[in-house]
Amino acid sequence: MALKLDKVSRGPHLPTLVASSISREIARGRLKPGDQLPTVQALAETFGVSRNVVREAIARLASEGLVWSQQGRGAFVSEDSKSTVLKIDHDAMQHGDAFSSLFELRGALEVCAAALAADRRTPTDLAAMRLALTTMAAAPYGSVAWLQADLEFHRAIAAATRNDYLVQFIGFVAERVRESILAAGDQHPSEDMAQATLSEHDLILAAIEARDEAAAQQTMQSHLNGAAQRVGLSQDRPAPPPALPPATGRRKRDVAPA
Repeated sequence: MALKLDKVSRGPHLPTLVASSISREIARGRLKPGDQLPTVQALAETFGVSRNVVREAIARLASEGLVWSQQGRGAFVSEDSKSTVLKIDHDAMQHGDAFSSLFELRGALEVCAAALAADRRTPTDLAAMRLALTTMAAAPYGSVAWLQADLEFHRAIAAATRNDYLVQFIGFVAERVRESILAAGDQHPSEDMAQATLSEHDLILAAIEARDEAAAQQTMQSHLNGAAQRVGLSQDRPAPPPALPPATGRRKRDVAPA
């Protein structure tokens, strides 16, 4: 098996880099369906990472349907390795066009989700959003803790839609964005940028709490435009479409408004 695996650069996205490298070997046919992956120890030595990093990378590949594992035997390339599971290659995100497209996809999902969350949110959803914002405010701007809390805020909005597919897609895309920002390193953060970001999130939360679907869409779009600019993208988007009108058959609220 003539694999072309190199050591990966250090950083919080190491499992992603390892998984991407193995995924490319599968895509290029150097790892074929049924092939056994090298041992965890061998992969750790090849990539220059810990065994825990390799295990996390293999777990990610397994969740994407590219490999399967058996206790005591190791990991194997899936027979149907051309998985239909959505994958976003980490290396591709280093190119501006791909990262910009990812942000565009994120906007298409999250603007719609904000309107649905405004209609369907519960007091528990609002509490999760507030907790995420409190955590963000207490963390240094742009830090791992800040970005994780930001991700949790957007996940809480997705959860409030009561649409499992939106939860999965938004969580997946937002995590890829977070990893790419971490990989890029210092974006020259400032206190003004921190306050602007927190203010945008506050406006989104206020609109969702008020059950104002149009405002939820508009504030989410404004936030994503601002976020794109803060990470070096020039990505102003047109105003979002009007909020979804009430319609027969829409999901009933589980509880009274908070």
